[in-house]
Amino acid sequence: MTSRLAPICLDELRPRDFVARVGHGGARLRAARGRYRARLALAVAGAIALPAFAAPGSWDAFSVGDATAQGVAVEPLPFERAGDSFPGSAFYYLELDKREPGLGEGIHSDAEGTPGSSIVPPPVAQSLRIDNSGVDRTRAEQCLTAAIYYEAASEADAGQQAVAQVVLNRVAHPAYPKTVCGVVYQGSERSSGCQFSFTCDGSLARRPNRLFWERAAGVARQALAGYVYAPVGLATHYHTVAVHPYWAPSLHYLLTIGAHRFYSFNGQAGQPRMFRYAYLGGEPLPAPHRHDDSSVAVAASAALDPLAIQKAYDEGLQRARAAGLVANPGGLTATAASAPPPAYTSELKERGGDGLYQGSNLPEGTGVKDEYRNSGQWIQSPTG
Repeated sequence: MTSRLAPICLDELRPRDFVARVGHGGARLRAARGRYRARLALAVAGAIALPAFAAPGSWDAFSVGDATAQGVAVEPLPFERAGDSFPGSAFYYLELDKREPGLGEGIHSDAEGTPGSSIVPPPVAQSLRIDNSGVDRTRAEQCLTAAIYYEAASEADAGQQAVAQVVLNRVAHPAYPKTVCGVVYQGSERSSGCQFSFTCDGSLARRPNRLFWERAAGVARQALAGYVYAPVGLATHYHTVAVHPYWAPSLHYLLTIGAHRFYSFNGQAGQPRMFRYAYLGGEPLPAPHRHDDSSVAVAASAALDPLAIQKAYDEGLQRARAAGLVANPGGLTATAASAPPPAYTSELKERGGDGLYQGSNLPEGTGVKDEYRNSGQWIQSPTG
């Protein structure tokens, strides 16, 4: 049986009658288009940036990361703030870090001299060890700590070590007490005669700051253990840069450390032989003396005048030279032969007295004994 198929017209087919399978060619095409767009964007950006790099004057348009444009405030340094400024504060805050060699290299005081200069460095003090245990050690440390704290709490380590060395130099000098507390509180019985101002100006009424007190105590312990701060030499006086005491021009200026200028005695009083760095103990109470305005206290305060001490030592040296007790640059003014003989017992006088010790049996200095007159001559002439 045969059937006749009607002819199919393509225009009459419905969309659902078409089925197609699409491969990966479309994805590759989209990726290629993406790469093309990226290259195009890069080319456009380069075209925009090229004029900017060609004209440096217009670079300021790029303000990314500009601290000025962000409005960042610059904080002042500690010594530039009103509440943190004090004499020597810049030296304290900007102290050189010893861990960074070369920082501040070449900066020095005018008193230190330079290589090749004729300035002779001052003599250096010796160690004064206070290794006594018990009361003396405790009192000495407390008094020295108080002096460092009230005189140089805001100073750098160098300033505090210099103050401690001045106290120990006074302990070693015969013009001052032989104890640390005696030196620190000397003259504190008067309102204007103290050697260290904090002992009579009311500073002790202020409660110390614990942190700064412990720092001063560390410097005191180091000094009492024998540490010597060499730059101040044999200094026995200092004053702040804000004042100019009457005695400053007459003493020997050494150097300035922080807010203090340091001095030593001129003449005989400042000679190294005058200092004896031997601690004998006997520390008094670590406290100011009882207030006393009597004539005795006034006279004692006048005797502590540095110019009076300096003058007394120079005059004492002149009297000793006149009496023949010490040598002059040209020799002794009085010989031993002109001194009276010592007093002898009756037994020694019977035996000869002073003649026993004059060495009269020694050969004369200009004479030669007969048996030695021909020394060095031929016994017999070799040509005879």
